[in-house]
Amino acid sequence: MDSEVALQEEDMDGSWTLLSWLASLLMVFGGALPYVPQFQEIQRSSNTEGFSTRVCLVLLIANILRIFFWIGKQFELTLLLQSVVMILTMFAMLHLCCTVQNTNRVSTKQHRLTDLNLQYFWKWSAVEDYLLFCFGFTVLCAVVTMLLLDSAVFVEMLGFLAVMFEAMLGVPQLLQNFHNHSTKGMSVTMVLLWTAGDIFKTTYFVVNESPAQFWVCGSVQILIDVAILLQVLFYSQDTRAKLG
Repeated sequence: MDSEVALQEEDMDGSWTLLSWLASLLMVFGGALPYVPQFQEIQRSSNTEGFSTRVCLVLLIANILRIFFWIGKQFELTLLLQSVVMILTMFAMLHLCCTVQNTNRVSTKQHRLTDLNLQYFWKWSAVEDYLLFCFGFTVLCAVVTMLLLDSAVFVEMLGFLAVMFEAMLGVPQLLQNFHNHSTKGMSVTMVLLWTAGDIFKTTYFVVNESPAQFWVCGSVQILIDVAILLQVLFYSQDTRAKLG
């Protein structure tokens, strides 16, 4: 009887370990999945107007800050790996956007980071400029972190800034839709996957007792995702009314 109970406990432990691994894999790569349909949409239409590249800016800053937060307060390795995957994903999106925009551009005028023109900040013509900006930002963060790593207040501030930026992920897309008075060119599938992912990761943060900054961030993201989905409904009804 005792041996049967022991076997059942081992099976349960094995199942829990497997589920834990699957959840961790989903956390690492799940954040990148919503950008697959948007990537395909841009490739199909050869148009980037429906997608706000400032989403990439927000996520790059958030994940660079999160990496330095991890150095100061070593939480789950899963979240560190997730940041690396997200950074690579954002550069892939920026590379595609630059390629499409350069192909469609009528003027030969190039906007570069070295022009130091704030009007064209984050509207550069080459992906190398985005890489250079992120490299400079990373070096700045590294220097400041090295000097203030012993300060618990600074480390918590890093965490707060990281999740604050991540919580604002959907805001550039929300504003882009409002400016365009349309959600055309934006992948609705991407936003639905954002919503599903944010619900999943917020639950993950609570269950794994991650730092409070993370689940607060996830909750804010869910609200913004819902606002974008409401835009989809509103602008689609508005378009039908105008056509009708």
